[in-house]
Amino acid sequence: MPSKVTPQTVNGWEAIYSGLVGLFIAFALIKWGNPVIMDAQIATPSSYLEAVLAPWPMAWAYRLALVVLLGGLFFAKKVTGISRVWLALPLVWFGLQIISAFYAVDTALCWAVIPHFGVAVAMFFVGVYSFTHISRFGPFWMALLGAFAVLLLIGLRQHFGGLEETRRFLYSLPNWNDLPPEFLQKIGSNRIYSTLVYPNAFAGALLLLTPVSMGCLAGALRGFSTTIRWLVPTAILGLSISCLYWSGSKAGWLIALIQIAAGLLHLKISARWRVIVISGLIALGLLDFALKYHDYFRRGATSVSARVDYWQAAWITIKDFPFVGSGPGSFMVRYKELKDPKSEMTRLAHNDYLQQASDSGIVAGLAFLAFWSAGLVLLYRKSKGDWLGFSVFLGLLGVFLQGFVEFGLYIPAISWPSWFLLGWFVVRANRVDKPGSHF
Repeated sequence: MPSKVTPQTVNGWEAIYSGLVGLFIAFALIKWGNPVIMDAQIATPSSYLEAVLAPWPMAWAYRLALVVLLGGLFFAKKVTGISRVWLALPLVWFGLQIISAFYAVDTALCWAVIPHFGVAVAMFFVGVYSFTHISRFGPFWMALLGAFAVLLLIGLRQHFGGLEETRRFLYSLPNWNDLPPEFLQKIGSNRIYSTLVYPNAFAGALLLLTPVSMGCLAGALRGFSTTIRWLVPTAILGLSISCLYWSGSKAGWLIALIQIAAGLLHLKISARWRVIVISGLIALGLLDFALKYHDYFRRGATSVSARVDYWQAAWITIKDFPFVGSGPGSFMVRYKELKDPKSEMTRLAHNDYLQQASDSGIVAGLAFLAFWSAGLVLLYRKSKGDWLGFSVFLGLLGVFLQGFVEFGLYIPAISWPSWFLLGWFVVRANRVDKPGSHF
């Protein structure tokens, strides 16, 4: 006679799956912080020590992603109240990636990128159809907060001597000049990058995870004293802002000001105090920005001019290949042909939206932009009165804005958590959660 399925059994499986998804996101943050087109440069760890310290190849990510997706089938249910047009946009976008790959200028680059995009879309639908229907989120949040803590601690370690120690070790090697130029440039700077490919990518992870973590902690600490409820999130915010500052990300700093202003607007305080506080914070933030980067702009803002060069190459590619693009991930091939001989080489366009139109055609670029724009509008509307949902909105808003000057879409550590959280929290508002179901 078959055993009876009890609520305790269901809750147990939900907790296990919640933890599995959390571990997958945590590993993405810690181990897959490089753009997927650099996967060929990632060696498979040959020892336990290397497995702990070094990044992992993408093949490991795809195997774990398959387990997550198969597990999600057991919890998948129909959802209501969500626009079918919006849900179809990522499928349209992904289908156009595959079509574009058949006309690509470099097929190898395409098939390095497309599986990564496939996981991003799959994680979105896991959030929509599977994760929304479970009620035990504690293991997921513990894994996410743990990974965020690791990112912050590694960033702090780099600032307080870790980068200098790494430099001394590398410069003591007999063949250190043979290391990749971009790696030597990164190591030679004092800008911290934690587990991600470079400082601006670390800034993207901070923009995403800081609001999400604070919203999560605010809910988790509801039963504690007022002092603890304020002290812990404030400490996390302080560490995050410090790491963002030491990353040296100029766009990241400005986007963080936008997030803070949006968060303050959400507070239930008088309009007068909102104006005073927001104006003061923005003024202080811009003053600090001006003082910190005065010399940078005096020297001609080299990274800004470089991005303009990238974007011009992307526009030319859009004009040359308006329907199918040059192929997913192939911007570097086109840029090599179009760039000024004096300009430095780059792999990505440093603008996710332009690169989508350049790589896969105008329709794909518009589908991607429309999906994320509409998703943020939906999430904002559904998060009213829900601080956790609003904190996720702030984090995703930061990633969305940084996409205009960076390439977070191509970094699993940023894109996979973002797609998953968007799907989960847009649909989450349509159901009534059980009391205490978040932890």
